[in-house]
Amino acid sequence: MRRGTMRFAVLGLIGALSACGGQKAEDQGTTAEDAAPVTTPADAPPAAFMQCRSCHTVEAGRNIIGPSLHDIVGKPAARVAGYTYSNALKASGLTWDEKTLDAWLASPSKLVPGNKMIFAGQSNPAKRKEIIDYLARQK
Repeated sequence: MRRGTMRFAVLGLIGALSACGGQKAEDQGTTAEDAAPVTTPADAPPAAFMQCRSCHTVEAGRNIIGPSLHDIVGKPAARVAGYTYSNALKASGLTWDEKTLDAWLASPSKLVPGNKMIFAGQSNPAKRKEIIDYLARQK
């Protein structure tokens, strides 16, 4: 193959390869409605829970800085085995239902003064609901 012909062949190959996958959805005859929706697995933590993960897990029996949050919804507060709770939370008599969790996540120190959780609170009700719904699935 002559030098000029080879250069033309290489350039043609590069052009063909660069065109692979370069079409937009509208050029391929599909629409936004045809595209598969992006979904999150039901057990995946919501973005709002990421701050909680710095101190808590949802793994049964695994406490870190804070107690495991596995299967806590509907359970009495300060009862996770192997975790040392503040006297204030132990004496609170709370049960982690949706209403109590919402108040706790809004302001732990307001709900139970003297508890040892350093989290200031989540002011966004929608984010608190995402966290509570996620915790309810951790059984």
